[in-house]
Amino acid sequence: MKAIEIRNLHKTFSQSVKSSSIKGRLKQIFKPEVKLFSAVNGISLYVEQGETVAFIGPNGAGKSTTIKILTGILNPSSGEAKVLGLVPWKERIQLAYQIGCVFGQKSQLWMHLPAMDTFNLLAKIYNIDKKKYERRKNELINLFELKEFLHLPIRKLSLGQRMRCEVAASLLHEPKMIFLDEPTIGLDPVAKNSIRELIKKSNKEEGVTVFLTSHDSGDIEHLCKRVVIINHGEVIYDDSTLALKKDYLKKKEIDLKLLTPWQAVDLEGVAIAKQKGSGIKLNIDLNLISIEKAVHAILKTNQVEDITIQNVDLEEIITNIYLKKKRL
Repeated sequence: MKAIEIRNLHKTFSQSVKSSSIKGRLKQIFKPEVKLFSAVNGISLYVEQGETVAFIGPNGAGKSTTIKILTGILNPSSGEAKVLGLVPWKERIQLAYQIGCVFGQKSQLWMHLPAMDTFNLLAKIYNIDKKKYERRKNELINLFELKEFLHLPIRKLSLGQRMRCEVAASLLHEPKMIFLDEPTIGLDPVAKNSIRELIKKSNKEEGVTVFLTSHDSGDIEHLCKRVVIINHGEVIYDDSTLALKKDYLKKKEIDLKLLTPWQAVDLEGVAIAKQKGSGIKLNIDLNLISIEKAVHAILKTNQVEDITIQNVDLEEIITNIYLKKKRL
């Protein structure tokens, strides 16, 4: 049994169209004009159990709609889908006991209550045996290092602490699969790495299938072995993360905060993108120079107070893939 099976999935929404003229608006009171648009346009996709898959695309590409169908929130217009052998919109209750969900911008925790109270309530909702719940709860508290703030109201926790509680809560009933929607949004680099390591641990030690959406290429690189990219409701890329890095993640950006005026580095593949005051941003072409060599040369000739290395914007990469597919 596969974790996810999708065959020719479609979802069409209707949207009322407003007339620009007063006469047209009066007419629409009695006969509204409706326009149809496709959010999901014939997606076919298979995910094996235990896989870690990044499901990405620009805003409006159809990611959220697809996930809502896979979790049973929406019915598709046509096509087939199964999650862990269940049809989500027909067997939503049975499916809920086997999946977990983490949404970076929507909390499943009660803000005025401690995480422990939410855990206790979720144990009742999922009808978890008392002994099994105590064992599982203690496992997650130790794994996610929650003990020191477990009894504080969620609203008093840092975003990183809250997200650790969110992921722990989603794993409380031992799901076979977890859906993650922007799990590291708004987190600082240290907190991001912490959440990523916890998710990787769950996949490695418990075999939890991970289905991730994110605009952070760091999430994709650290967590997922496979990348599926959609745009305009269609799959435009489905390959390993290594292949994506080899073919498209060929550039890095280096942000520097300098202690002294910038001393130019004459290296092929290193170019200034932006410079203001003591701050400077460099573009690094990894086809021409390694990031290690570039950083070594920069630090050798400049006094640096702070340095940040990051990938180019994921939206740019997706756009390039989409344009390449259109040309084929």
